[in-house]
Amino acid sequence: MNTPLIPPVSAGTRRRLGFEARGLVQGVGFRPHVLRTAQALGLDGSVCNHGEGVRIEVEGIRVGEFADRLRAELPPLAHLTQLREENLTLRGERGFIIEESRTAATTSLPAAMVPADTAICSHCLAELFDRSDRRYLHPFIACSDCGPRYSMTHQLPYDRINTAMADFPMCERCDGEYADPAGRRLHAEPIGCHDCGPRLSHSIADIVQVLAGGGIVALKGIGGYHLACDARNAAAITELRRRKQRDGRPFAVMMLNTRSAAHEITLEGDQRSVLASPERPIVIAERTAGFSLPDSLAPGLNTLGVMLPYTALHYLLFHALEGSPEHSNWLETCTPTALVMTSANRSGEPMITDDREAAEELAGIADLIVSHNRRIARGCDDSVLRTSGDRRIMLRRSRGFAPGAIALPETLPSVLALGAHLKNTICATRGDEAFLSAHHGDLDSAAMHRLLDRSSRDLRTWLGINVDALACDLHPDYASTRLAERLAEELDVPLIRVQHHHAHIAAMLAARGHEGPALGLALDGHGFGADGESWGGELLFVDREGMRRLGHLRPLPLPGGDRAAREPWRIAVALAEQQRAFASLPEEVRNRPAVDMLRHFAASGLCPTTTACGRYFDAAAALLGVCHEAGFEAEAPMRLEAQCRSPRSAPDLYRLNEGQLDLHPLLMHLGELSSAREGAELFHGTLVDALAEWVGDAVRESGVNSIALGGGCFLNAVLARELPRRLRAEGMTIIADWEAVTPGDGSIALGQAWIAAHALNSDKETPGGSA
Repeated sequence: MNTPLIPPVSAGTRRRLGFEARGLVQGVGFRPHVLRTAQALGLDGSVCNHGEGVRIEVEGIRVGEFADRLRAELPPLAHLTQLREENLTLRGERGFIIEESRTAATTSLPAAMVPADTAICSHCLAELFDRSDRRYLHPFIACSDCGPRYSMTHQLPYDRINTAMADFPMCERCDGEYADPAGRRLHAEPIGCHDCGPRLSHSIADIVQVLAGGGIVALKGIGGYHLACDARNAAAITELRRRKQRDGRPFAVMMLNTRSAAHEITLEGDQRSVLASPERPIVIAERTAGFSLPDSLAPGLNTLGVMLPYTALHYLLFHALEGSPEHSNWLETCTPTALVMTSANRSGEPMITDDREAAEELAGIADLIVSHNRRIARGCDDSVLRTSGDRRIMLRRSRGFAPGAIALPETLPSVLALGAHLKNTICATRGDEAFLSAHHGDLDSAAMHRLLDRSSRDLRTWLGINVDALACDLHPDYASTRLAERLAEELDVPLIRVQHHHAHIAAMLAARGHEGPALGLALDGHGFGADGESWGGELLFVDREGMRRLGHLRPLPLPGGDRAAREPWRIAVALAEQQRAFASLPEEVRNRPAVDMLRHFAASGLCPTTTACGRYFDAAAALLGVCHEAGFEAEAPMRLEAQCRSPRSAPDLYRLNEGQLDLHPLLMHLGELSSAREGAELFHGTLVDALAEWVGDAVRESGVNSIALGGGCFLNAVLARELPRRLRAEGMTIIADWEAVTPGDGSIALGQAWIAAHALNSDKETPGGSA
């Protein structure tokens, strides 16, 4: 579609320039911005999308002002990484047009990238509840500045024909807005209205009736199905847990605005703006003193995950639940209305995006299944952030953030990294950028394996890269490892295997663009070590040549392997038996079935061990009676943290011995305490002091003052707050960009890609071996 615009002709010297724009320049209102900039400067020419970005040609007297003006007034969602300029021959044309997109690129520059989904903007929200607007109460209202992008895009270039909106021919009025240079919907691909846009399968009144009556609704969103119920109805929450078989895992809650949320969770500093940002993540924060929601939303915890509505449909539900207020300021009103909003997929399975699958899988869970007739091109779960004081920690980088670019300090070879087994994401490097996929989840099912395969193909296609190498974990049995092996063979490229904790630290270095050597403290629940053992409490030296293990936590017994992580009491029994302190264990632990057999196994010398810091948290929780059996991953550490208010330390409860940090005395002392709170505070405080001393010794011995912190244990707010503070106070430089990338396994792929790309650059084999 061409959009003519005839500017006035001015006297003077005419020139013609061409530009190749790269970055986030498709699906963000960039072409309309180019047109309006050209209009303001009286320039002729054209702009069009292609598979590698945006091509611009301008002609006129003021072409020299164009680039600066373009950069200075970018649309809110646009991001320019490159604007290459060239002189062209004058054509003498008049008018400026938006040309039809080109399916193939005419240059060899890097490819474009699909933008992330964003929340409904303030302009669309105002129209949604304006009775005089033709999109009044339209559940799919969107414009150039907001709405679905990533989740509805099949392929690039980002044009309507390549999105799920291709199924909805525009009506005459929408078509006019789509072509209007002065409007907010010029070339807005999600555009639609009541007459020509997507439609819900049920009315808002039907949905609200079920919710208000204590029922459960399966709700199709932009990236998948959610299960929703009244978050103030304890019976509804209990029933949702029963039907979904989700006993103790915390639920996320959706509230109308930040004023409402502030009654339930503590919002400090800029946390309100994070909650209300276009990305609309779930924000986990501490409960307030006046917390009024049921404890069953997050049993045994002192935190709650809250998000704000991010689609028109969400706002329509709140509007109806609030009695359909007429006044214009109802959106800012503090209201108790709250909805549980949790992913509808089964544990270990991908997001449900298909309507037929939803009907089959959710029939026994939801009282009402609400779909719509816009297809979901790819599933995308909600992003999750944790707040602690002035720190923001990314737990899950997905909707709103993925697949956004992470800037790198140099141009690197193109590597595709397949990530970890748990909380999987994948990553690809292109030039001086790294692209992390949306959150996939745990690779425990065949469906997740297929999703991983598809995602790897999508990322390569969208980025337009031919990969120079594959990267994966050292663990030979991970699904991600097996796929990497197959792809490396198919593409005939090297496969570089990267140790798990090396990748944790490298992810932090990549996110900060740190090029020199660094010490790395990697603390998590498990990782396949370079020696084949279970690692997870590691002090590393890392540079471009690879990594060297400087020390580790004293190994803990792990009877039953992975089962011990689900049943922390097993670790407590085995440790007490080895320390000959069985009598100090809580009576509930001593009297458990099969405890005698477990004691015998622990004393035999055949019990497997782990250096994982996460298992220390598990053991502490069991010894203090906080959690003996975990219903979901990290439940024991989360419950232990909830008991800690003011951490305190006892320096005589740990030992340093030739690089090994021994915390066994701390654990055994916990068994002698009668107060869980006292024990939790002692554990957290002593752990911080011990780690700080351990790292301090390594700094003095190595002369390296930069410390990278990675691993899932840093999702613990106490550790994430107190340890960096201690290390900075001792003059160390902390490398931990946890707001950009999670310290957990969701960033492993970034670290793998960083290590593999540098290994290719140096033409050396990375530690752990390459195949």
